[in-house]
Amino acid sequence: MKIGIIAHLKHPIVAPFAGGLEVFTHQVTKSLQALGHEVILFASDASDQTLPLEPIYSDEHYDKKTKVRKKQKDLPSEYIAEHHAYFNLMMHIDDYELDVIFNNSLHYIPITMAATLETPMITVLHTPPFYELKMAIEAERRQPVIDYITVSQQNARNWSDVVSDCAVILNGIKLTEWPFNPSTTIAKHALWFGRIHPDKGLHLAIASARNAGMPLHVAGGIADQKYFDKEIKPLLGDDIKLLGLLNHEQLSKEICQASACLITPCWEEPFGFVVAEAMACGTPIAGFKMGALPELVAPETGILVDFGDTEALAEALKNVTKLDRKYIHEYANEKFSFDKMIANYVRFMEKVADKKKNLKYAG
Repeated sequence: MKIGIIAHLKHPIVAPFAGGLEVFTHQVTKSLQALGHEVILFASDASDQTLPLEPIYSDEHYDKKTKVRKKQKDLPSEYIAEHHAYFNLMMHIDDYELDVIFNNSLHYIPITMAATLETPMITVLHTPPFYELKMAIEAERRQPVIDYITVSQQNARNWSDVVSDCAVILNGIKLTEWPFNPSTTIAKHALWFGRIHPDKGLHLAIASARNAGMPLHVAGGIADQKYFDKEIKPLLGDDIKLLGLLNHEQLSKEICQASACLITPCWEEPFGFVVAEAMACGTPIAGFKMGALPELVAPETGILVDFGDTEALAEALKNVTKLDRKYIHEYANEKFSFDKMIANYVRFMEKVADKKKNLKYAG
C-alpha cells in the first residue's frame, strides 16, 4: 500500500521524543516501511531525516531543550500557522495518489476536510474528547467518511457519544528496547518517570512514596515550569532524587532496578506507555484507577487504588514489591506486542483501502 501518515505538529517526530505520540508515529512509520509499504510522513521539518518526510511545518521557533515552541508576539500565530499547514496539505493530499491516509494529527482540519477527498482516511483518537476535535467529528458524523480507531476500550467509551463504532487497537511497544534482566539487583527505591506536568501527578507520587517510607527516583523533563516551582520544589528532600531527562538506555536501566513504578495520572489517561514500558522490564506497578490503567494492569502485575488516595497507594507500593517480576515481563510481552499492533493496523488499512476501491469500481 501507499500510506500517508499525518503527524501532529506540536513537536517534531525525532528522538529524544517529547512523548508517547511522537514515539508511536516514528515507530509506526518505520515499521510500515520495513513491511514493504510506501510511506509518506507529513510532519514538521525538524523531524527525523531518515523518515520518508514531507515537511509541512517549520520548527524554526521550536526549543529543543524545553520542547516547547517559543512564544510569538501575536498569541494566535502558532494556532493559525498549524491551521494553514494542515489546510494546505489537505488541499493537495489527493495528488500523492495514496491508498489510505493514516491521520495521527489530533487536529480538526483533516477531519473537517475529509469529505472533500478521494483518498480514504483513518483517524486514530489518542486522547479523550476535546473541544476542537469533538466539534469536527460531530460535523463529520452527519455524513460519515472516516474510519476511527482508538487505543483502549476506556477511550472508546469516552468517545462513544460521538463515534459509536470506534475500533480499538491497543498500543504496543518494541519490547526489545525495554529488556528484562532477571539478574538485576533490585534497589530499595521506587521510580516515577514521564513528563513533569500536572496531568501526571508527580506531587501525589512523592506523597505516596513518603507515606510508604520509600525513596523515590524521578526521571523526566519539566513540561510545566510553574507546576514544578509551585508544587514539586517545596516537596523535594533527600529522599527524592531528580534524574532529569534520561536517554533510552539510562531510563530502561532505572526501570529495571526500581522496586516498583508509581503511575499517578490526574486525567483520564487514554493508554499510558509508561505502564507498558515498566512491565516489559518486569517492574511492578502501583498506581491510580484512572483512564485505561485498569485495562493494562492485572492483579499479578500491579495494584491500582482510587484516585488521590495516597495512603492506599503507599500500601500498594509496599505490597507490589512481592510480585513475580518474570511473570510481569511475560505478561507485557503478550499484551503489548508491537508486531501484533502493527499487524492489526495493516489489516485495518487494507480493509479501508479495499472498501474504497470496491466503491470506485462499483461506480
